[in-house]
Amino acid sequence: MYPIKRIVQLCRQSILLLACVCLVIPNVVMAKNKSKNTALFTDFIYQGNDKVYNEYPLQPGEFYNPILQGCYPDPSITRKGDDYFLVCSSFAMFPGVPIFHSTDLVNWTQIGHVLDRKSQLKVQDTGISAGIYAPAIRYNKYNDTFYMITTQFAGDIGNMVVKTKDPFQGWSDPIKLDFNGIDPSLFFDDNGKAYVVHNDAPDEGKELYTGHCVIKVWEYDVETDRIIPGTDRIIVDGGVDISQKPIWIEAPHIYKKNGKYYLMCAEGGTGDWHSEVIFVSDNPKGPYTPAPGNPILTQRYFPEERPNRVDWAGHADLVEGPDGKYYGVFLAVRPNEKGRVNTGRETFILPVDWSGEFPVFENGLIPMKPTLKMPAGTENKTGKDSFIPSGNFTFRDDFATKELDYKWIGIRGPREDFISAGKNRGLQVTPSGTNLKQALPTSTLFYRQQHKTFEASVTLVYKPASENDLAGMVCYQSESFHYVFGITKKGKDYYIVLERTEGERRGPEVQVSSILIASEKIDINNPVRLQIVAEGDNYRFNYSYDNNHFVNIGGTVSGDILSTDIAGGFTGSLVGLYTTSGNDIRL
Repeated sequence: MYPIKRIVQLCRQSILLLACVCLVIPNVVMAKNKSKNTALFTDFIYQGNDKVYNEYPLQPGEFYNPILQGCYPDPSITRKGDDYFLVCSSFAMFPGVPIFHSTDLVNWTQIGHVLDRKSQLKVQDTGISAGIYAPAIRYNKYNDTFYMITTQFAGDIGNMVVKTKDPFQGWSDPIKLDFNGIDPSLFFDDNGKAYVVHNDAPDEGKELYTGHCVIKVWEYDVETDRIIPGTDRIIVDGGVDISQKPIWIEAPHIYKKNGKYYLMCAEGGTGDWHSEVIFVSDNPKGPYTPAPGNPILTQRYFPEERPNRVDWAGHADLVEGPDGKYYGVFLAVRPNEKGRVNTGRETFILPVDWSGEFPVFENGLIPMKPTLKMPAGTENKTGKDSFIPSGNFTFRDDFATKELDYKWIGIRGPREDFISAGKNRGLQVTPSGTNLKQALPTSTLFYRQQHKTFEASVTLVYKPASENDLAGMVCYQSESFHYVFGITKKGKDYYIVLERTEGERRGPEVQVSSILIASEKIDINNPVRLQIVAEGDNYRFNYSYDNNHFVNIGGTVSGDILSTDIAGGFTGSLVGLYTTSGNDIRL
């Protein structure tokens, strides 16, 4: 985990950084798992019911935006022939860097994760919002190789690159790269030369204000996968107009069109002043001149009370579509009625008009709409034939097969370390000695919250042996901000409990406190159905013995701690199936 001073030197995106990097609880040693008291989860159902999708049913020739709902931020995209590949940030999630495939930019299939081995991902002792930041994926036609370059804030790795000839078949182990900064991206020129462009701090002693960053470029040796020492150059200082003190210039990508080099960057931080800006040059190493019409994408100028609000748009990447038109993927958020962003930063797409000298996101400078017109000749197959669903949808998993759906993730360690699927027609989860308050691997299987209004439920068969045992469901934003809803034991009795955990920032550290909201005695002789129901900022936790009549525990509670405006960090809320032999909830 990088210290705060180091992170600030790297000019991380926004003021939210100072909250997220402090979430690790230090000096916690993971207890060895000695418990055989597994929990059996069956028949998981997640169902979204957002108002916007009910009010805007798809018309012929339309598809929904965002294309990836839930916590899929910092998208990057590349193309080889008719195949498109898209990746997103994953922070301390394991496996890391989800990768998606499409042939038309509308219908997407997740084909796995780029970083799916412990040798690639060293996030076992880091906070949820550390780990993998801003991956950039590129295809090099000169050696028929795909590259994914990123920054790993864990395991003393820093900037790194992995490669593959075939994204369907897995990726190499990381190659560490010797430069500071974040958000690296590769550019392969027509003459075969390669470059790395990235965000960095200004030269020592030249920082003019908080958030002052620069963009650097290096020549890159494709044969050795190393930057070429001494070739670095600052190509943007501050942003479009340094006299206006622009903040957090980052997420750079270089493109070539009509003999010109275009540098596109995010500017303004990843919050409500986020935007995308563009520069042009005759040389990949500059000098670069900003376009007169910047920004080319932002949602920052509009009233907060607008309907179907989309905000924080930026951190974009461009690709030429199957119809010969350009498209841009980018992150944005859809706040709920109280401005919370529990679904996190999601992946959106817009057509891009590049008929003039500079690209401009079509309708990217007006309030965004929930639907888009599909590229010509495209059929909307979302939710069918293994394509990712969009809008209001239902996801069911009875865990009948050994292979987990890619939607399920762990935190800080492989899912396979604690689960067994397909056995007894369900998911067996073996508890670890860690609990959710620790920045260590836990025995928790997570599913991203993808709607403001949703219902998630699962059937649990579990018999805790002591008060140290607990199994159930969680709503998780980080190790310092979450709800635990589960079954434990006190004396000879069994209880269902609901606990709220919230961190309080005290200087560079976070003091975590937990409140037991409610507890009730429960009969565990038969399976118990657990249910989480959310409507915007209101969450309710219910249980049932017959899957028909549900009993609420704790009343209606606030989802505030599941949003980055309270919790800080960069992730969205996750719904988890959780078990532990290190339970610290006391009745």
